[in-house]
Amino acid sequence: MLTQYMQILFTILIVVDPIGIVPLFISATAHLDKARRLKTMHEALLVAGIVLSIFILGGRFILSFFGISPGAFYVAGGVMFFLISIDMLFGQPKRAKTSSEESEEDSSSIAVFPLAIPMIAGPGAITTIMLYATGKESWLVGTGLLFGALIPVLVVMYLAMRSSGLILRLLGKTGVSVVERMMGLILSGLSIQFVYDGLLKLGLITLP
Repeated sequence: MLTQYMQILFTILIVVDPIGIVPLFISATAHLDKARRLKTMHEALLVAGIVLSIFILGGRFILSFFGISPGAFYVAGGVMFFLISIDMLFGQPKRAKTSSEESEEDSSSIAVFPLAIPMIAGPGAITTIMLYATGKESWLVGTGLLFGALIPVLVVMYLAMRSSGLILRLLGKTGVSVVERMMGLILSGLSIQFVYDGLLKLGLITLP
């Protein structure tokens, strides 16, 4: 159980990529004063938490409603993770940005897009949750594991955004890029594992 929890926690953490978000957060909120920046950050985390919670609670039922088997979603999720890892490895932009010309009155919309969606609750995070929501554990156990992983991830995201200026000064753009590439390398391995597990679930391959 602990191993499963740690895998869920680190997968979500890698996909959300708090360190990689730092430059984008600074860019998106550069035109806001300190008070509005904090308010925007809190709103973004709240919206992202609600969105991801919906998929934690209903992910299994969503797949069932559309007739998508867990194996098929594992393969699809693995492919998506691989594409995300390629972006991370080669430093390609993977999240929408907002222009600094937006007015302060738009800070709430900035909190929703692009900060909450897709920077925090993006396709990668949602896919991760959907994958683990369809695991072999019971709905209650799976939900508990996912919420137990989501809360510390949001805390880490809060700390990263709150300390964004300090992190950028300490690591520099090069340091942030190195960390992001390391996370991309780990995610690429996880993506292949998800595809392999999906093919096993679909019965297309068998264990040796």
